[in-house]
Amino acid sequence: MASSRVARMMFSSMAEAAAPPGTASRWERLKNSKVGVWCRSLLSDYKEACREAVVGAWERPLRTSVYVTLLGGAWACFYTKPDRLSFDDALLKRSNQLGLLSPWIRSGISDVHVQSLVKLRNEGRLRHASLGLLSVVYYADYDPDAMLYEAQCSNLSVPWREIPQRVLDIGFAGNWWILDSKMKDYDVNEDEFKHLPAHMQVTSPPSVEEVERNEKLHRESWLPVSVEDKGDKN
Repeated sequence: MASSRVARMMFSSMAEAAAPPGTASRWERLKNSKVGVWCRSLLSDYKEACREAVVGAWERPLRTSVYVTLLGGAWACFYTKPDRLSFDDALLKRSNQLGLLSPWIRSGISDVHVQSLVKLRNEGRLRHASLGLLSVVYYADYDPDAMLYEAQCSNLSVPWREIPQRVLDIGFAGNWWILDSKMKDYDVNEDEFKHLPAHMQVTSPPSVEEVERNEKLHRESWLPVSVEDKGDKN
């Protein structure tokens, strides 16, 4: 009995030694493949880079805060960058603001600038280009839908070196800066005051005494008027 058990164990051990090695699992084969080795090395590199970044940020907090601020500002500028639709909306809004004013009151600078932009927009000659952190609006020579050879030929399109000379507005941080600057004091027609003397064309802010005197006069204007009865004295 004991001899048969010993013989059985010997035969089983010989069979295991003579048998081919067992097939590895699918995960082990994938992990030991070239792709698996490359992915593990890539993850190891990223792990080491993240560790160095954390250690460097802990050792140099000032430089890290500057980098984070710059990256956050760049992301905010990219996120708030205005597009072509926002320019059309701002242009129509400014045009409506000027349309509510009399031609004698409008600012000549604002009116000429907005009217030229509206004319180019109606002709289909406005173009929009995104430059990452900002946008630009420039004008072209023809409408892209025009069936002219000059408008359809790509070799005759506006070259990039001429775009800086054709820029009409710059969009940055959610605003169109040139349009906003042209619309400053759009309800003041400076041509009305060009015939006045030089000292009357320039205004200066009032002094503190003048402000107090005007406020005093304003308060007194609200007081009730007292009427004294001047009868004949007997």
